[in-house]
Amino acid sequence: MAKGIERTPTGIPGLDDLIEGGVLKGRTHLIAGETGTCKTIMCLQFLLNGIKMGEPGVYLAVDEDAEDVMSGAEHFGWNLRDEVKKGNLSITNIIPGFAEKLRRKYIEAAVGSVVAGIKREMKRTGAKRLVVDPIAPLVTKEEDMPFTREYIRELVLSIERELGCTTFIASEVPTGSNALSRFGVEEFLASGVITLGFARRGNTLHRVLCVRKMRWTAVEPILYKFRVEKGTGIVVEGPLPEG
Repeated sequence: MAKGIERTPTGIPGLDDLIEGGVLKGRTHLIAGETGTCKTIMCLQFLLNGIKMGEPGVYLAVDEDAEDVMSGAEHFGWNLRDEVKKGNLSITNIIPGFAEKLRRKYIEAAVGSVVAGIKREMKRTGAKRLVVDPIAPLVTKEEDMPFTREYIRELVLSIERELGCTTFIASEVPTGSNALSRFGVEEFLASGVITLGFARRGNTLHRVLCVRKMRWTAVEPILYKFRVEKGTGIVVEGPLPEG
């Protein structure tokens, strides 16, 4: 490991071995993929594994109510309510009406409001890990794209500058697109990019993961198969066979 580069283990079986022990500590990482590719599962798994390692976390739900997040996780085998009660986890959201409020505010004010809320929760819980899921409201209109891109840029830079936590941001990629993110800016701001998707081999459809980018890390652009286990999350199995 290069001198001065610190890693934060994700705790995701099979992943840390691919990235020299973990993601970059204190930096932002993009988790990108089409709908149904397990982005939220990976993000929650990152937070729950952090709690096991003594690192509390904050989950910022942009398009979903906190109660819905906890109920869904409970069905999957994760008891987020207990971690919230213990003070190890904060699940907060910025709905309803965030997208409309965002359009009416200056970017600095919108970002300042979001970061201030995250900072309060981090201070309360002692959080070292942060998830923003997704990075921007999915109801953003096409004509708002330039504004949204600038908002994302300011948000990512402010999180790294003011919070200093290790962050996962989720970005929904349009179905059938080869893009790495929904808004075309996230991948340039992030220190790491992990894509999730599907690949067909014969008659079998596999879940696949690729580490597309990890600064200062020797990573191969290889598709890796993964499975999803209730109560555990993502388990990386190995390279996807050719064919």
